[in-house]
Amino acid sequence: MLNYILKDENAVYFECGYSCDNEIFIKFKDESFFITDARYAIEAKSVIKNSQVIESKDINKSARLLLRSLGVRDIIFNPSDFSYFDFKSLSRDLHINFVAKNEFSKLKRQIKSSFEIEILKEAARLGASKFDELSSVISDGMSEKMINFKAENILRDGGNLALSFDPITAINANAAKAHALPLDERIKSADLLLVDAGVKYQRYCSDRTRTAEFQDGFKFTKEQKFSNSKQNEIYQIVKEAQNLAIKAVKPGVRACDIDSAARDFIAKNGYGDKFFHSTGHGVGLDIHEFPIISPRSTTIIEPGMVFSIEPGIYLENEFGIRIEDVVVVTNSGCEVL
Repeated sequence: MLNYILKDENAVYFECGYSCDNEIFIKFKDESFFITDARYAIEAKSVIKNSQVIESKDINKSARLLLRSLGVRDIIFNPSDFSYFDFKSLSRDLHINFVAKNEFSKLKRQIKSSFEIEILKEAARLGASKFDELSSVISDGMSEKMINFKAENILRDGGNLALSFDPITAINANAAKAHALPLDERIKSADLLLVDAGVKYQRYCSDRTRTAEFQDGFKFTKEQKFSNSKQNEIYQIVKEAQNLAIKAVKPGVRACDIDSAARDFIAKNGYGDKFFHSTGHGVGLDIHEFPIISPRSTTIIEPGMVFSIEPGIYLENEFGIRIEDVVVVTNSGCEVL
């Protein structure tokens, strides 16, 4: 049985159903402990059912005392969880073997349960519905910044949902920056508009990108016809690249082979150097989880894995096109959420 210590909020939430910004979670044999301060202790005790809640004025000191009293000899930790100061404070003179396993919790969470998949499906459904709402409020002359502001408000659903990440709203040349910041540029008829956004439902993320031509009554569907012939040509290439990658998803294949399905098609059409990011990433409690769908990833795909498929082509000073959906791996292929 693994012994481990966690500090990352989503990692801790996965273990006990609650987290906060000042916590340490310890799993030792068949016992688990949640250490926090008085600001969070009352709520933690009311929510957490499977762990002992310890209220503390100094969580590092309490964790040290607990580890010593339990007689722990070896314990796994994620070095990314702890600052250098916190780790030195926690581990000094304990004579415990702290075993560094980077992203330990994300590896544990790589295959989603049926319960998690249902939550992710609902997150995806809600996120997609917000794209429809956004398209209905974008009007001629609206700036990227205003589109971004409206996207945030719509995605939050009056406080019922949270953001998976700050939305990306990019017009024309700004869309050539994969993670563009919103500018003052104003949208007009026939402009290209890229939106990448997601919501959190019950802490689980959605992630979706659509690229569309702005005009009266437009929608963020995959069926787009651009007035600009070059934009239209590249859109069709990206759309087919995504389709090929989705078709390549099945248990037993390597993540890099899924990436190749999209990347090779884009390269064959002359834009290989214009697709400069991974084809996808895991999605769950964190917006970026495992597996990574990249040229270097040899992860073997298994049922229950959930990840994005998001090829793109980016032409600096002209425009960028990306299409993204999240899929869940089934026993025979995958399902688009």
